[in-house]
Amino acid sequence: MDSLWLAVTNLGRDEVFIAVLALYTLLVNPRGGRHLGVAFALSYLVNTAVKFGLDLPRPFTSDPSVASEAARRTALGPGLPSGHTQMAATLWLGMAAQVRRGWFWGVAGALVALIGASRLLLHVHYPSDVIVGLALGLGFAFLAAAFPFPEQGLGRWVPAGVLVLIAAFLPAGTPREYGTALGLMAGFWAARPDFTPPRDWAGRVIVGVVGLAIIFAAYFVLGALPQSLKDIGVVRALRYGALVLVAVHAVPLVLRRWLPVQVAVPVTPPLASGVR
Repeated sequence: MDSLWLAVTNLGRDEVFIAVLALYTLLVNPRGGRHLGVAFALSYLVNTAVKFGLDLPRPFTSDPSVASEAARRTALGPGLPSGHTQMAATLWLGMAAQVRRGWFWGVAGALVALIGASRLLLHVHYPSDVIVGLALGLGFAFLAAAFPFPEQGLGRWVPAGVLVLIAAFLPAGTPREYGTALGLMAGFWAARPDFTPPRDWAGRVIVGVVGLAIIFAAYFVLGALPQSLKDIGVVRALRYGALVLVAVHAVPLVLRRWLPVQVAVPVTPPLASGVR
């Protein structure tokens, strides 16, 4: 059964999250995708801080035989909270809270439950790890749906710059997840999706396939840097910030035919009473 649960747990991999968040932003809800991206990055940052701050063991820490080698490879760092569960809950339930469709809530809830269960059945987390991860993920999913992060002026650019500056001062040896989270948050905060998703199926397929190809090409190119360079916090932050901007700005620019710029409709003020 390990192979089945490994397949399920791999739905919580970074590459899957990147693909799902990119497709949601490009094909469904550009502005909502940006807000969800900021909340997702903040959730990732909090997960990292709690995980390494508490530094609690995993079930196989004292007895490696309880989990297979393949399962242990999916479990990097301390145990609580479960990153797979927390990030899956943030992403899928955050989308469900924005989409507001009963069937989507069902799909999202099932995926989160399966991913959380896989972490227990693979013996890489304790139940408390999964429960705390789920609770945190629910909180950030609500944040993604309820809080409109600023998109204009200083409210858009200053936080992004501060996040990159923080990454520049991360001490050597800081877990790399901090740089990743700061970069994702800076990228999404600075992004301003101004395109309209395609309405026809042909356009959706083209944008989905070509868009993901561009995004993952950037992902692997940026990942080809020397390891010593990638381990520097600010470099890692700039890599992931650049990846977000490729997804939100470069892809729509390349695929402008299918992702046209939104046209703002001017609002005509009502005539004052008594005017003829």
